[in-house]
Amino acid sequence: MAEGRGSAMVAMAVICLLVAALQCEVAQAATYVVGGSGGWTFNVAGWEKGKKFKAGDVLVYNYQNGAHNVVVVNKAGYDGCSTTPRNAKVYTSGKDQIRLVKGLNNFICTLAGHCGAGMKIQISAS
Repeated sequence: MAEGRGSAMVAMAVICLLVAALQCEVAQAATYVVGGSGGWTFNVAGWEKGKKFKAGDVLVYNYQNGAHNVVVVNKAGYDGCSTTPRNAKVYTSGKDQIRLVKGLNNFICTLAGHCGAGMKIQISAS
């Protein structure tokens, strides 16, 4: 019976180590304020250059509520400044927090003329 108890303790220790490792991975997620101190505004394109984004990192979009929005779109939506797909997720709080997924993440403002004036970013997350 003592041997069974020892195996259970080893299994429990392994589980604890795995949980700790997973928590460390989550804790390493970074938070970025899009546009820096200027926030989500015109001519923000290029803000992402030089940064190394990972899946799970959080982008914070600060802007005056009602002045802008943030829409998650696919590449066609980014390139054409349109809400593609039609059911694209729209954020409007002025303090939006969006977690990056692995691969290409595309964000635009869909208020008239805003995307065309540079309110869009494209982020690749590893």
